[in-house]
Amino acid sequence: MLAHVLDAARQVNADKLHVVVGHGAEAVKARFADANDIDYALQAEQKGTGHAVMMALENLSESGVTLILYGDVPLIQPATLQALIELVSDQQLGLLTVNMEDPTGYGRIVRNDQQQVTSIVEHKDASPSQLAIQECNTGILAVPTEKLHAWLPTLSNDNAQGEYYLTDVIAMAVNAGLTVETLQPEFAEETFGVNNRQQQAELERWYQARQVDALMVAGVTVLDPARLDIRGDVTVGKDVVIDVNVVLEGTVSLGDGVVIEPNCVIKNASIAAGTRVKAFSHIEDALLAADCDVGPYARLRPGADLRAGAKVGNFCEIKKAVVGEGSKVNHLTYIGDAHIGKDANIGAGTITCNYDGVNKFKTEIGDGAFIGSNSSLVAPVKVGKNATVGAGSTITKDVEDDKLAVGRGRQKNLAWERPVKR
Repeated sequence: MLAHVLDAARQVNADKLHVVVGHGAEAVKARFADANDIDYALQAEQKGTGHAVMMALENLSESGVTLILYGDVPLIQPATLQALIELVSDQQLGLLTVNMEDPTGYGRIVRNDQQQVTSIVEHKDASPSQLAIQECNTGILAVPTEKLHAWLPTLSNDNAQGEYYLTDVIAMAVNAGLTVETLQPEFAEETFGVNNRQQQAELERWYQARQVDALMVAGVTVLDPARLDIRGDVTVGKDVVIDVNVVLEGTVSLGDGVVIEPNCVIKNASIAAGTRVKAFSHIEDALLAADCDVGPYARLRPGADLRAGAKVGNFCEIKKAVVGEGSKVNHLTYIGDAHIGKDANIGAGTITCNYDGVNKFKTEIGDGAFIGSNSSLVAPVKVGKNATVGAGSTITKDVEDDKLAVGRGRQKNLAWERPVKR
């Protein structure tokens, strides 16, 4: 959730990000260890929102604008934040509000007869008339930093909760003659917080719906928008089709005319134009060139590299291997640590024996090679161009170009008496 908030802040060109942490602080810092634009402030005791901002006060500059966000309000949009920042001047601050049918638990926006904001009253401190107000405080505001330095040290915790409320800054601003200009987001969900798993799931659904909408605006045919999950960054070409129960994770690129059939998981993969991924296939850290045919029930593991027109069929697993242009790995096959040339055919049940229990070794299969069904290729080994391996063979030595290799026991047909059940 915090990553979403930080990404939004970065998109409005924040000079510095200040994250107030408490319980689990070290886990938060570890998660963002690679970020060099974050200052951390520790709030050892949780004494309210005003107290939290006080912890970061010494790290703030003396001037400029401070934008106050919340780590458990993950879906705030950068455009909303930019509009809020633009409201701020030496004599004005910006406050994000939202109208709610059921405002229970939220602070209410109190206005005078001229509809100017005069204060924010917390739910537990509100009078019956104030509880009837439906305009609510989101807690998100943009303030002249100089004013924060002056106001925060004077906050009081004389209230029902015994906490230092950041909302008291609004009354301070009014008393100092400043204007509190309000802004409402395009979507109320931008301001929703996550306090339990139910709220998290509700926001996730809204987030997914917006991402799927963006794909459809880009021209993707999504057969059921409610049954596609996007968990990363997806780029698409023209006329892409995505069927139901598909999960796209990490960085995924789908070229023109790509078709993803039902129940596929695709993670950190590039899939070029015209490729079809059939049902129940799993693809991770893989490259698929144009016009490939994958699945159903195929698994492409990290390092799988399918060249143009390659085919990987049902119940096949490819790991750290190249499947050359036009080559076929059709059925019940494992190809690991291998390089397959062009127009090769790998028969059903073939495996590359790439691991001796300690080290991995490579198998090389040349252009036009034919590997008969149920063969085991014990790496390191090379099968030459246009070579053939007879079905059921165990190949432990290199096979030269155009040769036939047969590595199996000789068949014997013996006379015998079949046992019968007593």
